Amino acid sequence: MLEDLNARLSQYGRYPLLEGPTPIQRLSRLEAVLGDEAGGARLWVKRDDLMEVGGGGNKLRKLEFLIGEALAQGCDTFITTGGLQSNHARQSAAAAARAGMACELMLADVVPRHDQDYRNNGNLLLDQIFGARVHRLSPGAAPVAAAQARADELREQGHKVYVVGNGGSSPLGALGYAASAAEIIAWEATSQVRFDTIVVPNGSSGTHAGLVAGLAAADDAPERVLSYTVLAPLHTALSDTRRLAKDALHLLDPERQIADQAIIVDGSQRGEAYGIPTGAMLAAVRTLARSEGLLLDPVYSGKAFAGFLERARSDAWANRDVLYVMTGGTPGLFAYAQAFVGQ
Repeated sequence: MLEDLNARLSQYGRYPLLEGPTPIQRLSRLEAVLGDEAGGARLWVKRDDLMEVGGGGNKLRKLEFLIGEALAQGCDTFITTGGLQSNHARQSAAAAARAGMACELMLADVVPRHDQDYRNNGNLLLDQIFGARVHRLSPGAAPVAAAQARADELREQGHKVYVVGNGGSSPLGALGYAASAAEIIAWEATSQVRFDTIVVPNGSSGTHAGLVAGLAAADDAPERVLSYTVLAPLHTALSDTRRLAKDALHLLDPERQIADQAIIVDGSQRGEAYGIPTGAMLAAVRTLARSEGLLLDPVYSGKAFAGFLERARSDAWANRDVLYVMTGGTPGLFAYAQAFVGQ
């Protein structure tokens, strides 16, 4: 039940980074643009891009729990990892600044883009504005190992350091999206709308895993969540999401279990590799921008929304209510300017 889920979440310390639940809005103009193609599907979006700190985005939900634990441990420095244009790194830098902590970012060059926009603009520019110390790792370096080595150096200097890996997608971090599941359930109860499917991007798996864990802990249907992998190949994304969802649920309710079949991941939109633009992503970004005036990012939400549009047009959701979780990442558009030139 929802009350049980909220009670279990309250057992964990959180550093407030959100101003209450993010809004759920109807995509009425998009529905009109799709017309008969959508088969009468009612399309909704949860605006997790509308968060106050650091330009917003889904990682702030995870960081509420991670920064909360770091502060409870008396840490003064927050270290995390990611790619050069990591949304998580940017939001970590902002959240650490808000919490009065130093932040260091171990960033790997994982996408074969070498233009100046990608290498110096977007999230990277904001990392520095937020005051983070950015370490650009050499090719082949292991980011987590580099983070641990830097943490050891800082501890020798008398600092207390908190280290978290890619995307903040630890079991504790995933509880941020268990809290989001509670928001969705509460909204459904008051609006008398129940979503048949809840669609999310899947990078480091924490968003999908947390939603599934939250729904399961609330005695709801975890199989309502569908993610599109944009980072790992499908078999790896499935395995990682199953493991993380079960670990997150264990923090909430060790007696409950999630069946493997309840974790549903689609691999159709990943494209050539992580961070490599696809034609479907470019079209999806333009479609939402030109119908609703809303911006998707090119790495995560753009690819997942391409899958969302494909399913909507296939009649898969005819006369049903479907929710897309808009995870933010708009600064990434400025790093991918060359991909959109002439589009």
